[in-house]
Amino acid sequence: MTWQPLDCHAHTTLSDGALTPEELVARAAELGVRPSISDHVTRDVTPAVQSIAAMRAYLDDIEHLPVARSAEFCWHDALWREVPDELALRFTHRIGSLHAVFLPGGGTVHAFRREVPKGMTHDQYMDIHVQNLLRFTLEMPVDILAHPTVLPLTFRAIPLEELWSESRENRAVEALRRAKIAFEISNRYRPHERFLRKMVDAGVRISLGSDGHSLEQVADVAWPLAAARSLGVKDEELYDPHVHGSKTGHFGGKPARPV
Repeated sequence: MTWQPLDCHAHTTLSDGALTPEELVARAAELGVRPSISDHVTRDVTPAVQSIAAMRAYLDDIEHLPVARSAEFCWHDALWREVPDELALRFTHRIGSLHAVFLPGGGTVHAFRREVPKGMTHDQYMDIHVQNLLRFTLEMPVDILAHPTVLPLTFRAIPLEELWSESRENRAVEALRRAKIAFEISNRYRPHERFLRKMVDAGVRISLGSDGHSLEQVADVAWPLAAARSLGVKDEELYDPHVHGSKTGHFGGKPARPV
């Protein structure tokens, strides 16, 4: 069979996407891409899968389709800690995202809002962000880190190469390598080349993700695939849960605490 890329990260009407699961499958087929359905499973996104019962219904809805079965869990929302093993085992792979990070002493900073504590600099935020990322790799049983370079809206005008200093990158690379968590090349939130090259050179598995929510976005992994190939990543080395496995089961854990 001719190799086809796998879009490990895409959303449907089962959370905040515009396409039904069946329409997502059809769109991926048009683009020659193998599809995943990885809707939001969190109390933090509306609409989303927001309970264990809803998660069970979600898996029931997609298990008959020719897709990889996934979900995007939020680090800061403890719902992922409540998933029973028997339910976790029904996913082909699982995605975690830092949609928000815990602040020292309590509270969070959210990646899709502009509010940050008064007087917080981007350097102060980034140190907290990396500390959360290190805990994420130790505590969250996921296979992929989604859109790894997404940061709060307040700081997005600053070049990624400045926010992600080389020392911060090095800490993130080593943490992902040790945890065997793949680094997603997101088509919507594209990582900078230096960070991506370090991941590849360290042997961190790379995954492709459209993070698609619309017809135009779903299964569009042309740029992520080209970026991976430009750094010498072989097609067959890209993360595929059917080939490389998944961190099945064992979702339980203690409630998340401030760093």
